[in-house]
Amino acid sequence: MEILRTIEDVRRVCKAARRVGRTVGLTPTMGALHEGHLALVRAARESCDFVVATIFVNPTQFGPSEDFAAYPRTFEADCEMLAREGVDVLFAPAREEMYPAGAGTWVDVPGVGGRLDGASRPGHFRGVATVVTKLLHIVGPDKAFFGQKDGAQVAVIQAMVRDLNFDVEIVVCPTVRERDGLAMSSRNRNLNADERERAVVLSGALGRVERAVEAGLRDVGVLREILRDEMHGVRVDYAEIVDPRSLEVVEDVRGGALVAVAAWVGETRLIDNVVIAAEASR
Repeated sequence: MEILRTIEDVRRVCKAARRVGRTVGLTPTMGALHEGHLALVRAARESCDFVVATIFVNPTQFGPSEDFAAYPRTFEADCEMLAREGVDVLFAPAREEMYPAGAGTWVDVPGVGGRLDGASRPGHFRGVATVVTKLLHIVGPDKAFFGQKDGAQVAVIQAMVRDLNFDVEIVVCPTVRERDGLAMSSRNRNLNADERERAVVLSGALGRVERAVEAGLRDVGVLREILRDEMHGVRVDYAEIVDPRSLEVVEDVRGGALVAVAAWVGETRLIDNVVIAAEASR
């Protein structure tokens, strides 16, 4: 695996790969890798000839009181994992490489970018959309791989790609979970033993809603009450049932829905979601 630090070098190797007809897959990460990230890498490896992973803790998607400084960084261990998975190139730029002095252009995704995490973390999705735009332009992938765990982020990126006519396929991979259901996250390592035990209420609440839908319940008001009633022992940021594309609140789940939660467990903010499939029309 080649570790590259500059945009120029990444462009050079990706252009060389495309020149000989190789398909390029991109897996953007902020490091502190776990099995969820590795599932994205494996999906890229299976469907693309040349895989580029990135590690960049993007400062522009963190608010001034958020956990940028405390975000876990495990670069050497991350490199070992990516090398074992057969990644061809790791792009690990410095902040100055991605945001040089004087840079002032941002990518905003109005509407969808202001909902869920966009509502509770103003500016977050502007930072996400901007850095993903940069990575797509730098790497020029055929496919880019993201996890369903970040369901609101997926909706924002898909909207951005549609609106700006990016020539890339966004591949969304299923959420990878611990045995007890907790969605894998780099932030999980910040939880102490008591917090780790309490954190499973997020996936538990989502599972309760899924079972209610399977049992025939369709009323979103009742489903939302079930969702929020299960979120005990944590400080809830949001617990909503929304359209998976627009992130707008829906009144009925028959057309499909994203059931999404965010909560602080101690000082650690976690997110999770499940997708309710649209019912087949009769």
